[in-house]
Amino acid sequence: MIFAYLMKYLFNYSALEKGILVNRVDDVRKSVREDSPKGVSPDRSSYSSMDSGPMFKELKIIRQLMRLLHHYSWAIPIIVALGVLSSAAQGIGISLFIPFIQNIYRTGANTSTGNWFADSLGRLFDSIPPDQRLLCISAAIFGLVFIRVCLSYGNGIFWSWLDVQIGNRLRCNAFEQLLAVNYSFLQSKQSGDLWNTIATETWRTSNALAIFVNMIITACTLVVYSTLLMLISWKLTMIVAMTMLLISAVVRLLTRGVRVLGEKATRANAELAQRMYEGFAGMKIIRAFGRESYEQNRFNQASERVSKTFLKLGIIQGTVNPVYEILSAALLVSILFSSLRDPNNLPTILVFILILHRLLPKIKSLDGARIGLNSLTASVEKVSSLLDRADKPYTISGDSHVEGLKKAIVFDRVTFRYDSSEKPALHEVSFAILAGKTTALVGPSGAGKSTIISLIYRFYEVSEGKINVDNHLLQDLNLDSWRSRLAMVDQNIYLFNTTVWENIAYGRLNASHNEIIQAAKQADAHGFISQLPQGYETILGDQGVRLSGGQRQRITLARAIVRNPDILILDEATNALDSISEKLIQRALSTLRQNRTVIVIAHRLSTIEQADHVIALEEGRVREQGNLDNLLKLDGLFAKLYKLQYRRVLADGQQI
Repeated sequence: MIFAYLMKYLFNYSALEKGILVNRVDDVRKSVREDSPKGVSPDRSSYSSMDSGPMFKELKIIRQLMRLLHHYSWAIPIIVALGVLSSAAQGIGISLFIPFIQNIYRTGANTSTGNWFADSLGRLFDSIPPDQRLLCISAAIFGLVFIRVCLSYGNGIFWSWLDVQIGNRLRCNAFEQLLAVNYSFLQSKQSGDLWNTIATETWRTSNALAIFVNMIITACTLVVYSTLLMLISWKLTMIVAMTMLLISAVVRLLTRGVRVLGEKATRANAELAQRMYEGFAGMKIIRAFGRESYEQNRFNQASERVSKTFLKLGIIQGTVNPVYEILSAALLVSILFSSLRDPNNLPTILVFILILHRLLPKIKSLDGARIGLNSLTASVEKVSSLLDRADKPYTISGDSHVEGLKKAIVFDRVTFRYDSSEKPALHEVSFAILAGKTTALVGPSGAGKSTIISLIYRFYEVSEGKINVDNHLLQDLNLDSWRSRLAMVDQNIYLFNTTVWENIAYGRLNASHNEIIQAAKQADAHGFISQLPQGYETILGDQGVRLSGGQRQRITLARAIVRNPDILILDEATNALDSISEKLIQRALSTLRQNRTVIVIAHRLSTIEQADHVIALEEGRVREQGNLDNLLKLDGLFAKLYKLQYRRVLADGQQI
């Protein structure tokens, strides 16, 4: 009950803030629609909760923060208890100044002040001789100060540990979510936005959690101090409470735009992250087209928007301190001036002012924390939205384990759409990829070849139809078991910014030294690797910037070879190689194909001619399939593509 009361107190915002919230509901609806993955409708029930009242935003941020804290829910009562005990020790220690001051100016037995609390404190020391009373009171005050310092120190250390743990868990969970979510979700998001969420918004969310916990502790401290003030003088306490409510209302009025600015800050950060991401990724294109000035201007504009937004936030947040200092000083002076009318109550009033003086910064801290939390609301929503599993598609692993492909991968009337509103990328395709054979997928750009590979990997789920692997549905297979049987050399080459050795070993992390070397030799990569400054220990740089296109592709081929897969997928694996290297790799692949299923996306004659089965695709449909000779006799799509490629070979005198 006490915790619920504190939560209500902490987030019982003014009517002005509630009015702002109502105006933001439509923006929240829009955000929900935009953040929903393509083909996934947002939960309509959330709309009704949006309309349930003006406190929706505040309640939503509380729920989100509590969900983020649920792994460490056991720690919150400890922090609160330590904070309350620390505040109680400090408050009681300050209260002991009442009998201390009374014993300085009075002799003999204590005289009643008419204040129950002050007289009770005085009676605590009645049994102590008058000449030793001040020393005992001083020792009690010092002891309480020592206890308070120890509790505060312990609380600070414990919270520092918890803050680090929460921040680490947030970042790790966000990255884990990116690895687990369906690939379609990642393609629907901007890479820079996801990068910003993990790199920046998780830190801001961790800060929001720290503010939230500190608000709970501060609220508990306010309860302790307020109780002491009520015991000393309930009339003065009521006057102070009304005055502080007025001061808080003034502060809220001055800082009413902080939530909107916080949302702008999040969007500006995301845009700046996108500019940085595209700047790094597209550096070669930027320089090749002479767009340095253009990109610099775009970056400058994005950076300036971030600077201006955070400057405005800083100005608004900076108004809290001077407003509180001025108004609080006026309140303290007024109370002190009024106490001079009755000198007998001077010790009690002085202690009241001293406690109030310690209380006012807490109230100021609470209002400042509210403003800070409002400014971080958008960041919390961003991270919570990424971590929320309810509105995202996932590839669910099956239970069946595979021992390797025994018969075939069969596409049975498979239709696939990347988006429900778009035309199918594949339309009722049916074919079989036989085990131990080489199957070539040919066709013009956009025919659906890469989509077939993505479906085999289960990067996406089929819209209609089914895919069978031997006697199992593909979705019934254990994902790790199935993908461990596959290896792909993609035309979109990706190398990690690490050593050559680690890039090759990525195909199989437990590969031996000899296996790495043999894989590099089979891929015709060992020769140039040996010539690198540190050989296999050479750091390749971002995207393998130290290597040529052909060299990068040979390393990715070595990565696939060391995996020793049952099914080898080659998406134009030799398109960046010269003729000599291509012949060497084709010879290596001929050896590699033995007792192995190979799927190739092919344009080159050398690749097509080695295929056992060819599937010709056009506009997402299977137009023809069969062996090379039969397809040439049909004189259809494949024959047309084959002859076009043959003419190019004759014209250039080499394979292209």
